[in-house]
Amino acid sequence: MRVAIAGAGGILTYGVGALLAPWQVAVLLGWDVMAATFLIWVWWTIRGSDSAETARLAKTEDPSRALADLVLVSASVASLPGVGFALVKASSDAGAARDMITAVAVMTVALSWLLVHLAFTLRYADLYYAADGGIDFHDDRTPDYGDFAYVAFTIGMTFQVSDTDLVSRPIRMTALRHALLSYLFGIAVIATTINAIASLLNH
Repeated sequence: MRVAIAGAGGILTYGVGALLAPWQVAVLLGWDVMAATFLIWVWWTIRGSDSAETARLAKTEDPSRALADLVLVSASVASLPGVGFALVKASSDAGAARDMITAVAVMTVALSWLLVHLAFTLRYADLYYAADGGIDFHDDRTPDYGDFAYVAFTIGMTFQVSDTDLVSRPIRMTALRHALLSYLFGIAVIATTINAIASLLNH
């Protein structure tokens, strides 16, 4: 449901953007609207959830969400070549057009990065409460979404866990895929940052 509505917004934005901007920019803007819509919607749903509410949401979410999350993560990765095309376009433009395309590319990488780690936050919660465990937080308190976000964003930024132990094979395999994707995004973030700095220096 969330993915479908966010996707509809993205398609509409792309359609309008294609009339006003280069196709590289229109594609990224469509993705950005979809990603931002999904991020805001999910954050609004899980914000302030305590442990009991987190368990309830993780257990009662639509079973098709795993597929939806896979689609979102795949689309996030697929957006990176789009960023590359946009940066190539920016390099051939000048002035405000170049700055606008570069800004959209930076925003796309940031939103895709956030979306990947949010999707894995939800996935870790689902796996944990489906099997009554799998991550040792070294805490007697039952974990909430904040705890799962801690795991997801730690892996996203350092490619490893810190003071939590993964004691379930499904969660370990999920963390492995997460770390590999995070490394890919790390490269994209560095490349986009270098390009943005170069664009500013070329003024």
